[in-house]
Amino acid sequence: MELTKEEQSALDGEKGDALQTAYRILVATGEATNAEKLIPIKWAHLSGVNYNTIGDSGEEFLKTLSQDAKVKVKTTLNPMGFDFDHISDFKHIDDDFIEKQKSIKDSYIKMGVEPTFSCTPYDIYDLPEKDTQVSFAESNAAIFANSLGKLKTNKESAFSALASALTGKSPYSDMRKDGTNIPLTIRMKLDNPSELDFGLLGFFAGKVGDSSVNISGVSQPDRRSCKALCGGMGTSGTCAKFQFIDEQETNSEKVERNWASDPSGREPIVFVSKLLPETGLRETGYPNMLAAFAASSTVLATAVSTTVMPAPTNNSLVSESVRTKVEPISILATSFSNVFITQAPRSNTTN
Repeated sequence: MELTKEEQSALDGEKGDALQTAYRILVATGEATNAEKLIPIKWAHLSGVNYNTIGDSGEEFLKTLSQDAKVKVKTTLNPMGFDFDHISDFKHIDDDFIEKQKSIKDSYIKMGVEPTFSCTPYDIYDLPEKDTQVSFAESNAAIFANSLGKLKTNKESAFSALASALTGKSPYSDMRKDGTNIPLTIRMKLDNPSELDFGLLGFFAGKVGDSSVNISGVSQPDRRSCKALCGGMGTSGTCAKFQFIDEQETNSEKVERNWASDPSGREPIVFVSKLLPETGLRETGYPNMLAAFAASSTVLATAVSTTVMPAPTNNSLVSESVRTKVEPISILATSFSNVFITQAPRSNTTN
């Protein structure tokens, strides 16, 4: 990478430990992504806030860094492990967790980060003008910024976004450049798709897309469905951008795939992996999200009908269930990290 004299000076430690750390992160990221240089950004959004996520080492790193570090651009922040305004509602959280989470919060605020505590910063602030360079670590926010805000950001890590906030710069690579190739068009084959359908479409697009995809067969949906699309895409792969087009590309290759089938010959298996709350369905509440899955069991098999999503094997959660598209169904979840649509045992209610 080509650095300016000022950037090289900071990298050499002449402007303090905090900036040296930040530039080391940016240079390492830039070299890994074949960036030619660093470019200015206008806004950073940070992840790495929940004590459950970053642990003691992250808390100590932020405490040390905040002693002499200050952000240079507008910087917003992802959610914490709990809401301090309603701490009395969380009787199960121990004092150590509360103390460490407060330390993390205070460190970010001390560095000048705005305590937004939201994974959807685009709902809090107006987006800047088209083609503005930003640095967003939250995956759904990065996809939303690129796709709907027409901004430019890579899907940043917690470290790279923080380094960008402290320096006001990011490596010039990948999604930040003009003319990003869009190699794949996905045609949606549902009439009047729901918010859930768009979340599943996003999950599929993230699986099969490279850096970006086209979506045809549907007009641009409302904001909630767009958020569901961004959330689904953000959990399943590296894809960082989508755009809706009126017609399917005439020179594209059509790929037909069938659903995996249960070995017994029953109906196709429906398997959704890593569907996180950022899909937008979380806004209706967790019980309603389960109901939405249950009510849409037939839709799930057609919403992304051009991919194979085989059910996992040797999984203790579903080993006793017949994984087929039948009613009634139950939804088994492990902290939203995996969601399986399975046949419900006759004696049990929906989990």
